[in-house]
Amino acid sequence: MNASLSTDTGEMPTFPRLSELPALDDGPQRLGLLAGAGDFPIRFAESARRAGHYVCGLGVAGMASPQLADVCDEFRMKPLARLGFAIRTFRNASVDRVIMAGKIEKTVLFQRFRWLQLLPDWRTIHMWFSYARQNRKDDTLLLAVIREFERDGLRFDSALRYAPELLVKHGFLTKKRPSATQWDDIRFGWQLAREMGRLDVGQTVVVNDMAVMAVEAIEGTDRCIRRAGELCRRGGFTVVKVAKPNQDMRFDVPTVGTETIRSIHESGGRVLAIEAGLTILLNSEEVIELADRLGVAIVAVNVNELGLKAAA
Repeated sequence: MNASLSTDTGEMPTFPRLSELPALDDGPQRLGLLAGAGDFPIRFAESARRAGHYVCGLGVAGMASPQLADVCDEFRMKPLARLGFAIRTFRNASVDRVIMAGKIEKTVLFQRFRWLQLLPDWRTIHMWFSYARQNRKDDTLLLAVIREFERDGLRFDSALRYAPELLVKHGFLTKKRPSATQWDDIRFGWQLAREMGRLDVGQTVVVNDMAVMAVEAIEGTDRCIRRAGELCRRGGFTVVKVAKPNQDMRFDVPTVGTETIRSIHESGGRVLAIEAGLTILLNSEEVIELADRLGVAIVAVNVNELGLKAAA
């Protein structure tokens, strides 16, 4: 399914699914990794190198893990607003494809004196005023980054083409399963989460007894869940996290890890519903073991089955 966003230039950027991306070239590739926070960049680099690919990593300072230096063939850290440095680094490394992985804390864009703190180079300034003036939605900003890199012939690809094992498979992942009432909350929350994704607001909605407790925005999934816990003191709520209806698989794919499970448990949640085949599950065995131990049910759902009366 292709979708598009309007831009100031009138062009309509595409949002490719994995199956719609060009076929991979034969043999090992030289991959440039733009790494944000979390375990996703680490897991990607490990998987890509096991498959024989060369990984040139560039981490966002203050966000990316220093552990990336141990799992990439070469690795550097640089502040967020240094696109020119990133482009030169990848060109010097003869990179074939660029991969985005990890969370970028967008809140830095709304701090006081942000320009003095970020000190953007001229390529970042060009990107900002050429491609990101329309709005500051995630898709707008990330597509702007892609367009700036493409000016130098650097093409972006989905990390999941090199690490497909990270996508969650359909079914019940834990011993505990949702009750009939929790399935009602899943179906109710799913529609709302898809709509929030379509609007590029967030990918997570927290529901209890067919009422919305919290909707994810710029703060991210874990803080959204914890806010729901503050508002729903009796606990027992359901977290629904889905892909956008027009999800671009090159960036911002919904991701779940152990911190998500801990946030749900500590905030009083009982169920996590995610979208099968379109959600990254990091350290899956560890996540499932933790969820079983804490009594959190995880189910990976296909959108078609939500029209059915699911049984526990």
